[in-house]
Amino acid sequence: MNPYIRLHPGDDVVIARSQLLGGTPVEGVTARGLIPAGHKMATRAIAAGAPVRRYNQIIGFASRPIEPGEHVHTHNLDMGPDKGDFARDYAFGADVKPAPAPREATFMGIRRPGGRVATRNYIGVLTSVNCSATAARAIADHFSRQTNPAALADFPNVDGVVALTHGTGCGMDTQGLGMQILNRTLTGYATHANFAGVLVVGLGCEANQINAWLSTGNLREGDNLRVFNIQDSGGTRKTVERGIALINEMLPQANAVRREPCSAAHITIGLQCGGSDGYSGISANPALGAAVDLLVAHGGTAILSETPEIYGAEHLLTRRAVRREVGEKLVQRIKWWEHYTAVNQGEMNNNPSPGNKAGGLTTILEKSLGAVAKGGTSNLEAVYEYAEPVDAHGFVYMDTPGYDPVSATGQVAGGANMICFTTGRGSAYGCAPSPSLKLATNSALWQRQEDDMDINCGEIVDGSADIAGMGRRIFELVLATASGQRSKSEQHGYGQNEFVPWQVGAVM
Repeated sequence: MNPYIRLHPGDDVVIARSQLLGGTPVEGVTARGLIPAGHKMATRAIAAGAPVRRYNQIIGFASRPIEPGEHVHTHNLDMGPDKGDFARDYAFGADVKPAPAPREATFMGIRRPGGRVATRNYIGVLTSVNCSATAARAIADHFSRQTNPAALADFPNVDGVVALTHGTGCGMDTQGLGMQILNRTLTGYATHANFAGVLVVGLGCEANQINAWLSTGNLREGDNLRVFNIQDSGGTRKTVERGIALINEMLPQANAVRREPCSAAHITIGLQCGGSDGYSGISANPALGAAVDLLVAHGGTAILSETPEIYGAEHLLTRRAVRREVGEKLVQRIKWWEHYTAVNQGEMNNNPSPGNKAGGLTTILEKSLGAVAKGGTSNLEAVYEYAEPVDAHGFVYMDTPGYDPVSATGQVAGGANMICFTTGRGSAYGCAPSPSLKLATNSALWQRQEDDMDINCGEIVDGSADIAGMGRRIFELVLATASGQRSKSEQHGYGQNEFVPWQVGAVM
């Protein structure tokens, strides 16, 4: 097996499969010094200012002349004088293809009223504002199976009671974009299929008034949605007691469920990558993309997000847009992000992170080209703003930040009842109420952090598996997890702290 990987004949670089020592022969040239695993080595001379290609796409420009055999990274590759602002051929709809032949797969789901199907059965405690977070936590902690197992002993069909708190809800424009996003997010969680019931706790004087939120979200208080404020309840102790009593009222109905065969068309996956490395776009991301294509063929839905991490690769998605306006909406969101980062005195290439760079990713263009592979090859059916309800089936896009907890929070608010999360450096992310599967991009990570990883896509890099086969394994694991099999992050108790709504705008 070659100690390097060539991704396309037109590429200027190859990727080190394992660490290359100086003097190692590679495609007729000799490595000039150490090339770390997952990093790039030039196979031809590249003039200063010339574009550098990987995946047969531009990942940056040589900041100085690069000799054959040189390590290609931040010391000699950057975004160019125009910061990556070069022409892309959006070719709207050019790669749209006929719908795949429909397939039928099932999982053991929980049917809810109105035709929704759940993969988990939680009761949620939400907050309108950070000021009620402590009380919400105390309510949920009463039902912890670790510290108070008796509380849920008679309710084995309830997966747990989780408090999803946040750091905002006041000190903000009540009509502004930040409040709109927060309200959409809370509405999405309050109506999520994976919650059998939801309790919302407020303080009482906050900007995000509960009654205004209910009206905005067209919600009504009922048996499965209860709301109240600390200031109306007589303080913290009485609030906690009241919250516990209300959840006790919800538990018998929440427990009266059973799993039954449901079409895979009811699965909606949020696609995530975090702690990416040079192997992400070679192994885990394209394997997840293959699983996405299978899910779409079975009528399911997959949500690609993290707009700052598709920057420079958006033209690969617009080509798959089923209608021109779908592709144009994606481009509009890219332009919004260019403006947003500039206003905040940043730039799109502030991503990748130091960990990404240590793993071999040099520019956001390179990271993005690997990240879009999570979306497979299916047609792009729709583009949504953050936390909007996803009502289309198939492959869709949601505009979110690249920060994983914030991005996944928006996807779950949109209806994702599963998360698939690829990582090369090693993420410990988990999600509630939607289970999260973590896919390792390389075998070294799998061996080092197997307690947190659900599947090892590093077998592709090792040569013992292919992308299509790994995609089938991921799809089968999705079905099993949606049916109730616990993911590694669930076993560790992750999920409550990872609820992070996107905070936009001034804090007043």
